[in-house]
Amino acid sequence: MRKPLIVANWKMNPPTLKEARRIFRKTGPKKTGAVICPPFCYLSALKANGAQDCHYEEKGAYTGEVSPKMLRDLGVEYVILGHSERRKYQKETDWLIEKKLKAVMRAGLRPILCIDKISQIPKKIKRGYILAYEPLFAIGTGKPCSIEKAKKMRDRIKKKVKVLLLYGGSVNSSNAQGYIKEAGFDGLLVGGDSLKPREFIDIVKKAC
Repeated sequence: MRKPLIVANWKMNPPTLKEARRIFRKTGPKKTGAVICPPFCYLSALKANGAQDCHYEEKGAYTGEVSPKMLRDLGVEYVILGHSERRKYQKETDWLIEKKLKAVMRAGLRPILCIDKISQIPKKIKRGYILAYEPLFAIGTGKPCSIEKAKKMRDRIKKKVKVLLLYGGSVNSSNAQGYIKEAGFDGLLVGGDSLKPREFIDIVKKAC
């Protein structure tokens, strides 16, 4: 069987590089085999293998943006796209996210597309895409989706597309194994608990 893919989304945390280094030393790919997605400003110092977003162009007059080509040059392999927080706060649309998906694939990176409903799955999904099912009510709330409900959504998605599928939304060491072993997900997208080394390591162990 394929080893579950565990992805850590640090979001806009931690506030200092010193703290980021401390967490990464304990939970980075060499320690856990996980994909770690820190804020852009820490990517180079940590040599992290994941990013939280990117632009759809390789270069240009896009103040504050980072391109897929830049990420690849830093050694990044995976990019989270379409996270519900970006859809909500940055008003990202499915149209924009699809442009980013294509740009990431052209750059040779693997996109992790976050969805909370079937309609957000692109019509032309390509080999190499990774989907992450994140029910809105579970993101950052501490109220995870039940294993039973998650499995039902997993089955619906897998019936539509044959790609790696992660579960995300209030993942912790108590439910990690259930999403993999019982619900049948191919991996996990972990938010807040990925910043807690002991908890994250426990999540990885139970999931794998």
